[in-house]
Amino acid sequence: MPFLVVIGLQVLCIVHLMRTGRNPLWLTALIFLPVVSALAYLIVEVLPGLGSNRHVRTARAKAIETIDPERELRAARDALGLADTAANRLRTADALAALGRHGEAVPLYRESIAMTPGEPDVRTQSKLALSLFESGQVADALALLDASPTPLGQSERDRQGLLRARVLDHLGRKQEALDLYADLVTRMPGEEARCRHAALLIEQGREGRAFVVLEEVEARMRRLSRHQRAADAGMYRWATEALAGLRAKGVGQ
Repeated sequence: MPFLVVIGLQVLCIVHLMRTGRNPLWLTALIFLPVVSALAYLIVEVLPGLGSNRHVRTARAKAIETIDPERELRAARDALGLADTAANRLRTADALAALGRHGEAVPLYRESIAMTPGEPDVRTQSKLALSLFESGQVADALALLDASPTPLGQSERDRQGLLRARVLDHLGRKQEALDLYADLVTRMPGEEARCRHAALLIEQGREGRAFVVLEEVEARMRRLSRHQRAADAGMYRWATEALAGLRAKGVGQ
């Protein structure tokens, strides 16, 4: 078995060498000194390149987040302890929100906004509105969205619109939420808006329209790799199950 591992490592290094066009002197070393040269090749030629690979960096960040989810929160609190600034309060609020601790994030977002001179930052206001909504302060979230200026960028406007649709849905203003979702799905990347739109349509008994929306989600999902779907696995699982349920009822036939 160790012999097979050595051969496999040797072959991988040679394949990498040929594909990337590294110094051909490595080939002689890999053939005649397979163990030592393969380890040296990995250290000198392969490992340095991994740090600049976006996918490797993303995987590493996700692994760290999984193993130590509060790492960023500790770092943010340490920075806040050293310098009580609006930026550090915002960073700490962001870290709390990322952990789902929105109730703790709300006062920090408010303090960051109050400490920042000039007009409040629209993106920070949107973050505060989201944490208000997620912590059950739905009416306050809507009031803040109504008072906030319209963001300049379309993507930021759409993210704010998605939150508004969720708030309206929660407050029982279903048709307003449906109309807003129907507009958002024509522009927003990803499938969150479509899935929320479909869920509300199903709730309102409009299964035929929900079926069409979920078929769009299914078609777009098939074009994604497993890695791309992994980040929103729960959402895609819900969409797949909801669509299967509609098909079982004969919707769309």
